[in-house]
Amino acid sequence: MARTSTYLNFPRNTEEAFNFYRSVFGGEFTGGGVGRFGDFPPPPGAPQLAEEDKKLILHIELEITGGHVLMGTDAPESMGFKLTQGNNMHICLEPDTKQETKKLFDALSAGGSVTMELQDMFWGAYYGTCTDKFGVLWMFNCVGK
Repeated sequence: MARTSTYLNFPRNTEEAFNFYRSVFGGEFTGGGVGRFGDFPPPPGAPQLAEEDKKLILHIELEITGGHVLMGTDAPESMGFKLTQGNNMHICLEPDTKQETKKLFDALSAGGSVTMELQDMFWGAYYGTCTDKFGVLWMFNCVGK
């Protein structure tokens, strides 16, 4: 089922932040629970992760008010990320089909920039990111066909 969620990036404290959000909103972490970088295979050609980075959060999600899903990840500088206010948040679209994902991706990236081309990912999704011409960051995660 298609949905829209908010995706937050943190430098190294996603777990602390989401434990706080859970204390505010209640509930349990959904989407398979807490996924850590060390729990998943690195992409081909990626450098070896430091032991302390393996414990960081790759993905976490929590349903909050009105069924909205808050998602997050650690984005530490040791892995090449440079967070600043403005790039610490994405609007995450989860369309039902790859065709709809591609249509939305192409429309939103027109006049903006593609930060990661749409591609099949190891977690089973068709995934990509872009920044629209107004500077808004978009994430696409389609698990449909």
